[in-house]
Amino acid sequence: MQSANTVQHQSRYLYGILMAGVGSMLFSGKAILIKLAFGYSVNAETLLALRMLMALPMFWAIYWWESRRKPMNPLTWPDRFKLFFLGFLGYFLSSYLDFLGLQYISVGLERIVLYLTPTIVLLISYFVLHKVISRLQWYALALGYLGVFIVFIQDASSTGISAWLGMVLVFGSACSYAIYMIGSGEMVQRIGSVRLVVYASTASAVFSLIQSSFYNPSAIFEQVPAIYWLSLVNAGLCTVIPMLLIMIAINRIGSPLVAQAGILGPVSTIFLGYFILSEPITWIQISGMSLVMAAMWLLVRNDDARKKSPNSSEQGDFDKTESLN
Repeated sequence: MQSANTVQHQSRYLYGILMAGVGSMLFSGKAILIKLAFGYSVNAETLLALRMLMALPMFWAIYWWESRRKPMNPLTWPDRFKLFFLGFLGYFLSSYLDFLGLQYISVGLERIVLYLTPTIVLLISYFVLHKVISRLQWYALALGYLGVFIVFIQDASSTGISAWLGMVLVFGSACSYAIYMIGSGEMVQRIGSVRLVVYASTASAVFSLIQSSFYNPSAIFEQVPAIYWLSLVNAGLCTVIPMLLIMIAINRIGSPLVAQAGILGPVSTIFLGYFILSEPITWIQISGMSLVMAAMWLLVRNDDARKKSPNSSEQGDFDKTESLN
């Protein structure tokens, strides 16, 4: 007969996996909403501004609730400047490049390219920070990029040169977020993930509003009702709620298992693209996606094993919440 502690542990594990999976799928649904919004001839600058402005009050509500639960150390001015810069890289520039790229490629390819972010973190750590990469990690990197190339072939065959532009833009988005992940590692430990997300998203909202005003100051007030509804769903259901679910899941089951559950994101996006946007699903796409997911699984397993090693004291590169992208 199982003890109460065992049952409680299993329940905690199952709920953690469920929250991680649902959070990953909700995050991925953002691409579907953006594609639908583009059908109303709205530009990426306006969509990004609406998304961040609508998400901002929700993030600050979370911050207020968290500050009531436990005391927070005051931030220094250097901390605030660093958070502002991280918000520009991780939540503004990364999201903007992603929005632009979605105009040219399928949602399936977009999500798979963004799923490569941990590999970009790994490469930056190797070439810039001079960290060691194991042979297994090199194999995983090669496998992942081969999978993306296979999926890209399908998009390129139907959209031509524009697929290259979309690919470059979304890959740039992943690179921008990878730099944010590396830069935010120390601050997460010191100020907490909630404050990091709230301050970074606030910086992103400021940048996106300035950018939107530069293109058309009145654009955010002149959209059809459908754009506001899509932006609200994007802000709440595909940004704030999944971020909460991922944070809770990490606390329950740890980052490696959350990252593995994140495999549901690209899978759900491909099928949602088929049912909602009528984007085709082919064996080429499924094969490429399988290679990318296998590569990410290898990287996560390797990182988990390294952290459990008695000779390793470094923080894992994948101990981060999922991208707002």
